Amino acid sequence: MTRFNTQLVHGLPVNDNNTGAVNPPIYNSSTYAFESVEAMPRWDYARSGNPTREFLEKQIAQLEHGTRGFAFGSGLAAIHAVLSIFQPGDRIVVGKNIYGGTYSLFHEYFERWGVIIEEVDTTDYEALDAAVSGESVKGGAHGCPAKAVYFEVLTNPLLQVNNVTAIAGIAHRHGAIAIVDNTFVTPYLQQPLDQGADIVIHSATKYLAGHSEVNAGLVVVKDDELGKRVYFAQNRLGGVLAPNECDSVRRGIQTLALRMDRQQENARAISSYLLLHPLVKSVHYPGLPGHEYELASNGLKGGGAVLSFEVVPGVDPADVLDNLHIFRLAVSLGAVESLAELPCRMTHFELPREERLKVGITDELVRLAVGVEDKQDLIEDLGQAFDIAYEHYLNRHAGESLFTFAQHVYA
Repeated sequence: MTRFNTQLVHGLPVNDNNTGAVNPPIYNSSTYAFESVEAMPRWDYARSGNPTREFLEKQIAQLEHGTRGFAFGSGLAAIHAVLSIFQPGDRIVVGKNIYGGTYSLFHEYFERWGVIIEEVDTTDYEALDAAVSGESVKGGAHGCPAKAVYFEVLTNPLLQVNNVTAIAGIAHRHGAIAIVDNTFVTPYLQQPLDQGADIVIHSATKYLAGHSEVNAGLVVVKDDELGKRVYFAQNRLGGVLAPNECDSVRRGIQTLALRMDRQQENARAISSYLLLHPLVKSVHYPGLPGHEYELASNGLKGGGAVLSFEVVPGVDPADVLDNLHIFRLAVSLGAVESLAELPCRMTHFELPREERLKVGITDELVRLAVGVEDKQDLIEDLGQAFDIAYEHYLNRHAGESLFTFAQHVYA
């Protein structure tokens, strides 16, 4: 019985060759020969199965304590495959604050095919219970119990913590399954299946691969019946992850714990710095010092390495973002380099402005995905960008002093 860090490095053998190779081979073959017409080979066609992909799928299932794993060409391809197990007329309760691409997939694709989407604050258990039971929806099929609850462990980009145990318990009480996006957390910080979830999804593009070089999605299921349904979607829709990309994710997983430890250390230092900066109105990060009990009570071993903050009124967030040098202005997260972005214009542009504002995604909100660089360099990079943003503010406000500025902001 190996422990988590050892599982990251070694995974589970596929027993596909006897060469003694330390690393599993990359099989760039689209088809496999049958020994005879009557034979039932383990692999026959790469869409249905591939030894390199199988290694990765078995490894993520091991890390998430699931029965079966699946690898897809992107995080959204993984979400699409999972949602395709539902039928027209099925109702899915969705957390109000989710990634913009997921929001679009729900509302611009699956609603077209008759899947009913109901959004709810998943931290409001009374409202969630009413939504899952169907009590909050009037008339017809809308009033029937939901088939699933879909949510993110840490919401994007406000980093609100969802309690998997509580949400899964409500879902199961009404016969629904719990589907969890664990991208921001990874199995290093939480294993949702152990807390009652039924399906776990990862955009493996992020922390698992960790180097901004591959798009990938992973799914892990709790039981064999769900596994059959997800495999059918994977095999028939065909959005599988190619062998070379599977190997890139496998190599990234080997250093997950090392990277995540450094990234969280950096994120804690940056969030503490931002809390004291006069141009920052608020900081959103569950790993702030003193929040350890809150994390533990929600089943988390850490706060991850994504944080967001709002600049004070009158300061243009673009003046901060456009003047960063070490942070790169880019979407995505979880890689070794630090990234910064403006959610209202970048990751969450699919949400109508009124919908964004309802869930707290303001035009002043900046999201940071913290990498493994020296934390002091990152803090100094933010500091010089804030200085430029303040100079631009002064130019727009005819020489107002920092003291007067602070009085105006915090009045």
